[in-house]
Amino acid sequence: MALREEIEDAGNWLFRWRSYLPTVVLIIFLLAMLDYEYPSANAQYNFMWEIFCLAVSFFGLAIRVLTIGHTPEGTSGRNTTEQIAESLNTTGIYAVVRNPLYLGNFFMGLGLALFPYLWWLALIYTLIFWLYYERIILAEEAFLREKFGQPYLDWADKTPVFIPKLGQYNKASLPFSIKNVLKREYNGFLAIVLVMFLLETIGELVIHGKVTYEPWWLCLLGVTVAIWFTLRMLKKYTRLFVVEGR
Repeated sequence: MALREEIEDAGNWLFRWRSYLPTVVLIIFLLAMLDYEYPSANAQYNFMWEIFCLAVSFFGLAIRVLTIGHTPEGTSGRNTTEQIAESLNTTGIYAVVRNPLYLGNFFMGLGLALFPYLWWLALIYTLIFWLYYERIILAEEAFLREKFGQPYLDWADKTPVFIPKLGQYNKASLPFSIKNVLKREYNGFLAIVLVMFLLETIGELVIHGKVTYEPWWLCLLGVTVAIWFTLRMLKKYTRLFVVEGR
C-alpha cells in the first residue's frame, strides 16, 4: 500500500475516533498541572491571564459558531461512522479556509493548553493536534475529491487548508441560523468552562494544598451549566431548534 493510502486509512480511522482526542489531551493537561505554580504573586495578573485563556478558547468557539450558523444539512456534522457531505461548502468562512471547524477546535484547546503557564504544554498540544488532524484532513479531502471532482479541486486550489486568507471572504449561501448554533454548540461551551474550572481547582490544590474556589469561577460555572441544561432540554423535548434544511 502506498504511503498516501496508508495515511488516508489512518485518517479515516482517526476520523471515527476523533471525539476521544479531547480526553487524551485532557489527561496530559491534568498531569501537567501537578507542576503548576504562579509565575507572579500578583493576583490581578493571574486573573487577567485566566481571562485571556478563556478569550482564546471562546475565540475558537466563535469560529465554530460562524461556521455552523451558515452550513446546510448534511455537511459539517458530528458523524463518526463515515464521511458525509451532501454538498460542497465554498462560501462564507469556507471561502477563506477549508477546515474552519478544525481551526475553531484548535483555538478552543489552545486556550486550555495556555492556562497552566507552561510553554511546552502549548507546544505539545499543537504538535499532537497537527499530527492528528493532518491525517483526518487528508482522508476527508480524498473523499471530497472523489465525490465532487473538479469543483472541489478548483475551490481547494485557491482556499488555504488551515491558515485563513481573509481577503477571500464572501457572503455565505445561507443566512445565519442561531437555532442551528444553539442546537449543536452548547456542549463545546460547557466543555471550555468546565475543563478550565477543573484546571483552576487543581492549580489551587497544588499551590495551597486545599481546594478553594474563586467566586467568579463559581458564578461562571453555574451560569454555564444552567444554559447547557436549558438548551439540552429544549433540544430533547421541543422542536424549537428545528430549522428546515439545517
